[in-house]
Amino acid sequence: MKLTKLMATAAIGAVLAGASSAEDVEVLHWWTSGGEAAALNVLKEDLAAQGIGWVDMPVAGGGGEAAMTTLRARVTAGDAPTAVQMLGFDIKDWAAEGVLGNLNEVAEVEGWDAVVPEALQFFSKYDGNWIAAPVNVHSTNWVWMNKSVLDATGLGEPTSWEEFIAVLDAMKANGVTPLAHGGQAWQDGTLFDAVVLGLGDDFYKSALIDLDPDALGGDKMVEAFERMAVLRSYVDDNFSGRDWNLASAMVINGEAGAQMMGDWAKGEFLRADQVPGEDFVCIRFPGTQGAVTFNSDQFVMFDVGENTTAQYAMAKAVMDPVFQSAFNVVKGSVPARTDVPNTDFDDCGKKGMADLADASANGRLFGSMAHGHSVPAAVKNAIYDVVTAHFNGEFDAQTAAEELVNAVESTL
Repeated sequence: MKLTKLMATAAIGAVLAGASSAEDVEVLHWWTSGGEAAALNVLKEDLAAQGIGWVDMPVAGGGGEAAMTTLRARVTAGDAPTAVQMLGFDIKDWAAEGVLGNLNEVAEVEGWDAVVPEALQFFSKYDGNWIAAPVNVHSTNWVWMNKSVLDATGLGEPTSWEEFIAVLDAMKANGVTPLAHGGQAWQDGTLFDAVVLGLGDDFYKSALIDLDPDALGGDKMVEAFERMAVLRSYVDDNFSGRDWNLASAMVINGEAGAQMMGDWAKGEFLRADQVPGEDFVCIRFPGTQGAVTFNSDQFVMFDVGENTTAQYAMAKAVMDPVFQSAFNVVKGSVPARTDVPNTDFDDCGKKGMADLADASANGRLFGSMAHGHSVPAAVKNAIYDVVTAHFNGEFDAQTAAEELVNAVESTL
């Protein structure tokens, strides 16, 4: 049974007034690294202050695939969690099943429509109804570098593919692993996203958003796979299965020079007391300056009947400007709201906020394929399979491009 409009408004009014509740929220998420856990604790403390208990259900796995498998089992068993961290097209897929709650009343009282970018609302809404509260915007086309290792090369921050390769070669000559990477499909996909974007905005859009067969299998895609093979040559032999935060630790410790990873990696650097510009540098993947591939973590609320007070409180807390600033400062991401000041953000955070605004204004803000924001999950997974097979030496570049066309067509 749904709450009537009157009852819903009254319930929200109580929440917005700070009324305490004995209810708990059970939250399924995959924020298990040190930096992520620290950021999540900001939300837990906010809810605790309102008398809302937090039942933690972490499922490790940086791309969220394991969490989605766990979620499917819970929902199938008729035991859906209260709230779930979710990305992109996964939100759309669950909404289509009719199992999500409705946050319209909270959104209306809080004015979400005016402050959440349209690109995020595409995933936060279904059939015009708010179904999720976006907590952040991550951009994925970053390179994180150990500044001492970079300085030892005698070269500056690279701005082109050729300069990037020169830096990696110099790191290798200095006895440092040039590229820290974890051999997991979503991490391979993150590299692939940046490499494809580095060959042009139009190419990225044609290949990884529009799924144009000519772009997926053409000469430029062959070049993209050739570049992926070059990057593979700079990765150490023990990369298989390595979690992304362990790859970050290699850069932090100076064991590796660089990592291509989304801005959640910054949370690991900050947790290790690293200072942007002094201990590490953040640059856009060379060749992608001015463009941004993004994903957005959102908390999706499942339909729990009339027991919505805690859900409303959590949704309000997630979207509170003070929380958005505090959370994203720790997490490494930038706020999902456009009205949050950058005052408390470090240099990399300020750069991320400015880059996001510029890319959005100039039509250069693209959903990340690797993180479920450019194509549905079935297509993403098919692309993953080809990219990882190529990265592990199963295909040459020409064959990989051909296989990519076949893999995508098989899902459509």
